[in-house]
Parts: sequence; C-alpha cells; structure tokens
Amino acid sequence: MMDLKLAPSFSLIALNAQRSLHMTTVKKVSLRCMAAAVILELYLEGYFTQSENNLTVPKEGFDQAHSTLYRETVLLPLLHNSAEVKGDLNWWLKKASMLSNKQLKKFETAITDYLKAMNLLEDIPSLLGSDMYFDSAEVEIRAYRSNMEAYTSITENIRAEILEEGPVTDEVICMLWLLRECGCMHVFLSLNELEKVNIKLHDLYQSNIWAKALFPIQIRHGIELGFKRFLELKTKFAKTFIGSSINLIFPALERSQAVFIETESWFDNSNQRLDAVITRLISYGHEVKVMERGSIATLKIDNLLYDAIPHFVMMKVPIQGVRIVPKRPL
Repeated sequence: MMDLKLAPSFSLIALNAQRSLHMTTVKKVSLRCMAAAVILELYLEGYFTQSENNLTVPKEGFDQAHSTLYRETVLLPLLHNSAEVKGDLNWWLKKASMLSNKQLKKFETAITDYLKAMNLLEDIPSLLGSDMYFDSAEVEIRAYRSNMEAYTSITENIRAEILEEGPVTDEVICMLWLLRECGCMHVFLSLNELEKVNIKLHDLYQSNIWAKALFPIQIRHGIELGFKRFLELKTKFAKTFIGSSINLIFPALERSQAVFIETESWFDNSNQRLDAVITRLISYGHEVKVMERGSIATLKIDNLLYDAIPHFVMMKVPIQGVRIVPKRPL
C-alpha cells in the first residue's frame, strides 16, 4: 500500500470528501475508526507483548511508538501516567475509539498534518459548496481530498485481495474490519462485490486466526445507536453474522449530498451544458474526469463517482444546470 502504514492508509479512505473545518457526526465516526487503526498498526508492528488474552504496552513501548505524533495523540490518553497499560484486543480498540472530542481533534490535526507533509492529502473547497444555494450565499465549505493516485492504489489493492483467489494479508484483514466499522465499504464496492466480500469475511473468520480474533469486535456506537430505528427500516443487511453491516448504506451519513450547479448561459446541447459545469468545478479546484457521456453522464470528481443529471430549478425564471448525485456501483 504505497509503503504507508495501516492508519495513514485507512485515513486516506476515511477522510476523503469529509468536511475539514467542522467536526461533523460523519467525520467523528471516521476519526474513531482511524484511532482504532492506530492500535491495529502498533499490534501488527509488534509493540504489544501478549500474555494469554492480555496485550501490554510498557512505558518504553509507548516511548518507541512516539516516533509519529498521530500515534502519540491516541496512546497518551490511554496511558494515564501508568507504568504500563494492559487489556485484551477488544479493550484496546474500544478505548481508542472512545477518545473525547478534544482528543479526536488533536488526533485529526496530527494525522492530517502527517499526510499533508507527504502530499497525500489536501484541503479544497467542498463539492457541496459549489451548490447554487451555498455559492450564492457565499458559504465556505471545505473538504479533504486524498491524493488520487494513492487513493486508487489503496482501494484497488484491497479489492484485489478480497475479490480474487489467494491469501489475504493481516493488513487487509484489518482494513476490512475498519471499513465495516466505518460504514464506508460501499463507496468503492458494488452491491454484487459486497456479497462476495460477505462470503470472504465468513471464510476468513472460519480459517484465519487473526480474522477470528478481530471480526467479532464492534466499536460502532453513538451515531449507530441514534439512527438504530431508521437503519432498521432503511438498511439492507448482509447474510452472515461476521459480515453483518458491511453493506450498510447510511442515508444520513452520506459524505456528499446531491448538489445543483447552475450554468451561466443557456445551452440547448446537453454536452455543452456538461462541459460548462465541468469547467466551473475545475475552477473551484476539483479534479474532474468524464467516465461516460450520455443523457446522464458519469463523472469522477476527487476520487468519487457521480451521476450528472440535466436539471432545471424553477424560480422567477427557469435556471438551467446539472444536478450532481453520488453514484453507487450496482
């Protein structure tokens, strides 16, 4: 995964298109999973000593782990001035995911600074800010954009290991668990692929010792509890226990809602209208690629796919434009 450690790799997926200036509920869910990724990263690198079910990190182990600030911002709140801290894997992951809002903000700053220093993350105007209503009101909304090459490399590596025959590395097993807990696996996997992933998760749980230890652990809380009744009505659940919720699609947790971008001129030709909107998006700092043209075009904007639908808004006079809607693979 481009020689990145687990937590930065997962963060590039979890932070992409998230609001950068505000602590939204959606971003808080991502940050809690990113903090858990730090624990898994340290576990894979051997920072823990294991005795029966307990994982222990002595004070010197914490000092070693301080080589990067993002690790320190997760570990120090767990240390509490103790000579050592111990607990089972479930305890460590849940404790890391329960950092306070203030601690989460420090962690966000540390991990984003780390990624920005490597030119893997940038802060750009949010796509939502391009919406006619936000734009006309001069409301500034900014978002993170992960480096497109890095994002593609990480997601394609995950897809290759879980959708093709062959062994799955411990790091990808961690990624699967993190994506499941974060609820964002559907961003780059189709519904058909999610069914295959569900089967793969079940098979890994049956045959892989690491998966058997990790997959039963759940750190989802707060937002999931708050939307429990809503999700029961709106969510399609996977078929097996281990894969349950891998294909949860949270309508209330969508990173990018549909936005309407008006054109400055009136066009009779849909291609001209689309080109005008693309030019406008690029002027706002977005990277746009046309994947497919037609009555409903498919655009790739800052790592994510969208349908571009011709649309009118009826005001005193009709306003012509394009509605940009998140596209979910079928």
